[in-house]
Amino acid sequence: MAFVFPGGENEQSTDVISVWEGDSINITCSMKGSENEVGTYLTTSIQPVNVIYVSKQNTSYILPALANRIKYSKEGRDLRITLHNVQESDSNIYLCTKFIKKKGHHKKLNGKTTIVVVKAKTSGFFEQSPLYVNPQQGQSINITCAFKSSPEDEGIFLLKTHMQPERVLYVSSQNVSTICPAFANRLEYSKQEKKIVITLHNLRKNDSDIYICAGVKNSSFLSKRKLNAVYEDMSYNSRRNTLIRNNLYSTCN
Repeated sequence: MAFVFPGGENEQSTDVISVWEGDSINITCSMKGSENEVGTYLTTSIQPVNVIYVSKQNTSYILPALANRIKYSKEGRDLRITLHNVQESDSNIYLCTKFIKKKGHHKKLNGKTTIVVVKAKTSGFFEQSPLYVNPQQGQSINITCAFKSSPEDEGIFLLKTHMQPERVLYVSSQNVSTICPAFANRLEYSKQEKKIVITLHNLRKNDSDIYICAGVKNSSFLSKRKLNAVYEDMSYNSRRNTLIRNNLYSTCN
């Protein structure tokens, strides 16, 4: 999995947590105290939802889907949130947000960003790397798709999987390639016996999406399960998708 979000720099810090399925993670929302504090949210940036809200009076709301797996504690001005038994679907970009009341109006203060990458324990067909990178608009990134055994697939795809599902690149077993026109003159690749390295150049804001390597054999997709994340700092984000079906991905225009 590759989080690709070209954009400007965040003013707040960003942490990256990479764990296996079934593990637990801790996210601490550390923000400057205020007498006018109303409460603190932990939200997701990909398909935004409120994961948890804790008020100054310590009343709380927890997303029902996570109610049995999430715990929290207030430690001074910090809110410590623990998510147990993490799943691949928990991979996301989490944002701490505090609301304060000023002159009768609520003001939103963004805090720390935490990128969470949950890796499946199944063996999968590919290993993607790196887990994340942090480029800016106009820069380049490399995504490496390594076979875990000798490749017998008819071809390899690089797919955009969320905002506009598309086939970015297809490379056949004879090393014949088809590149999405949107990446014409911006995509290069090199194929070796057990891996392919794909370089995306001159990244643009509308390249924002989640990218996955997949193999195809006998006209069926082989989805990799152990995923990598490429994160590029920007104001909006997208959602990881680990289920790959042939009819989901249109030819890139």
